[in-house]
Amino acid sequence: MGDTISALSLRNLRTMLEQLGTIHPALPTGVGLLALFAGAVIINLIVKQVVVRTVRAFAKRSSVTWDDALVTHNVFGRLVQVVPALIVFVGVPFVPGLPEGGAQLMRNVAMGYMVLMLTLALTALLSAANTIYAASPIAKERPLKGFVQLLQIVVWILGAVLIVATVLDRSPLLLLSGFGAMTAILLLVFKDTILSLVASVQLTAQDMVRVGDWIEMPQFGADGDVVDVQLHTVKVQNWDKTITTIPTHRLITDSFKNWRGMSQSGARRIKRAIFIDVSSIRFQTQDEVNHFTRFALLKDYVKNKEQDLSDYNAGLATAVDAEVNRRRLTNVGTFRSYAFNYLKNHPRIHKGMTLMVRQLSPGPEGLPLEIYCFTSTTEWAVYEDIQSDIFDHLLAIVPEFGLRLYQKPAGSDLANLR
Repeated sequence: MGDTISALSLRNLRTMLEQLGTIHPALPTGVGLLALFAGAVIINLIVKQVVVRTVRAFAKRSSVTWDDALVTHNVFGRLVQVVPALIVFVGVPFVPGLPEGGAQLMRNVAMGYMVLMLTLALTALLSAANTIYAASPIAKERPLKGFVQLLQIVVWILGAVLIVATVLDRSPLLLLSGFGAMTAILLLVFKDTILSLVASVQLTAQDMVRVGDWIEMPQFGADGDVVDVQLHTVKVQNWDKTITTIPTHRLITDSFKNWRGMSQSGARRIKRAIFIDVSSIRFQTQDEVNHFTRFALLKDYVKNKEQDLSDYNAGLATAVDAEVNRRRLTNVGTFRSYAFNYLKNHPRIHKGMTLMVRQLSPGPEGLPLEIYCFTSTTEWAVYEDIQSDIFDHLLAIVPEFGLRLYQKPAGSDLANLR
């Protein structure tokens, strides 16, 4: 019934417009087109006011978040853009005096505009779906933004084919068949997209990079947290707050360091050496040995080491009256044991991971004693405080063992020689 009334109204309107032809032959067509477009604009404004505002108000009141994503990406705002094009498409046949070719062209353009708006709405819907997914905990482990962008590219390609086919009034299959001859050009144009697609699949399948990972890639000057993983690029916020953009496929072809394992372990490594002046290394006297027995961290070491050396020296086949023939405690060995026990008893050093104080090969800068251990936290500032406190103590207590730290002569040292 309603459709019949609408059809009668349109016919009556067309009859009224045809009567204007008595004034000027082109007047009915001009007035008809003007009324058609004005009606499309007015109805578009009404629909926007009613539909879009209603949806936004509903999204604000609802407790779920997915509808907020749809509003943010303007999915409904793009869908309602189909309405004015639909009005033009339906109303063109009722404009009097319009040539058949012109009417068909306007209908094709209106249909193409509807396809364009539906394409925009579908890409916005995909973006909204990615936003909803990104809010879930699993999104950090399996980001899908690259795949969403790939789907959007496919949607745009299909949408462009349909728009061109609609405007030209040709079959989409005819246009698609012509793409076979353009394969080489398409491969060249979309080379980076294809490489990035393969890289995105590998990165996701092998769980190589997640949003929030700390990565280092010196060849790009990247050292910081991953803030976004897209189809073509990965964005890294460096520690100086600058942003480095890395092509996604370069994460596959080039090497990079991911610190995620350190974060997941809950511990961070300390690996730093103290350089001992080799000329200060010597055997300890008995008075010094007795002195170190008063150190809580060395009491057991000195006792066990003296017993071990005494047993060894007693088992020698020849007389060991001379000091040179016997094994004795050294100041560097005692300091190494002190440093190890100090770390072992430190409350912020991880007891379940590797802990050692080792000698490295002597060199021009002396004998390196390397501290190798792990803190019980990965927080950067706290880690640096723990590391600094450890070396503050060890550097300050070195003279107690009769040792000297190696340091290259400074200008003040040369000045004091005079």
